[in-house]
Amino acid sequence: MASANGKSLAVGIAGLGAVGTVVARRLATGMKGLRLSAVAVRDPERGQQRLAKDGIDAPVVPLAALADHADIVVEAIPAAHFRAVAEPAIAAKRIFMPLSAGALLDNFDLVARAEAEGARIIVPTGALLGLDAVRAAATGEIVSVRMITRKPPQGLAGAPYLVANGISLDGLNAPKRVFDGTARDGARGFPANVNVAAALALAGIGPDRTRLEIWADPAIERNTHTIEVEADSARFRMTIENVPSENPRTGRITALSVLACLEGLVAPFRVGS
Repeated sequence: MASANGKSLAVGIAGLGAVGTVVARRLATGMKGLRLSAVAVRDPERGQQRLAKDGIDAPVVPLAALADHADIVVEAIPAAHFRAVAEPAIAAKRIFMPLSAGALLDNFDLVARAEAEGARIIVPTGALLGLDAVRAAATGEIVSVRMITRKPPQGLAGAPYLVANGISLDGLNAPKRVFDGTARDGARGFPANVNVAAALALAGIGPDRTRLEIWADPAIERNTHTIEVEADSARFRMTIENVPSENPRTGRITALSVLACLEGLVAPFRVGS
């Protein structure tokens, strides 16, 4: 399955970091019904060099122009540039696939704009699991949702919340809880670390009712997320331990979730939502 006229869907990627690069490489090698059409980065010269290094033939365009080259716009760029990618994609009636789910919480007017324009916003699962179950439970009544994130200290270093509150992780030799609050506040304070909490909140009971704990744990090597849900239909607890990518803030599975989401848009057979 591809577009209505039988052509492959064009995919534009904003960002060539740990996620964008993996997605670009895979699209460049060939995915049925999909093709890499363009890349947008903050530094075009550096972006072109990176594509050339990987043998990828794709134009590098400005962020605001990416939607002109794509049916699907994948956002994998620092949250500060979120609207620069999102607004043109929605105005052009594209499928917008944001990785910065936390930024979407603070720019939720874009959802109403997407509905008005006829665009679609699809948030990939990212580094989380069980969103199908959470969405199913949300069609009934969910009493509570709690997520506990544990990361090696280097995976949290430099987070705005830590800087603003003078929390140092240097020389940490025991687990330290560095945040306990709502998913909304957690996404703001750790924009590069817990987009998973925003995705969980959007799938379930919202960012102000979803609770989040973040721990810096020097004893672990994998980014670990545990979800606890109490609902009228089920009680469940799930844990995932993600292998970090070249960027310690991001798990390897995040890029794979984008690829799976893209495949789901064109596949004639799909399991789960």
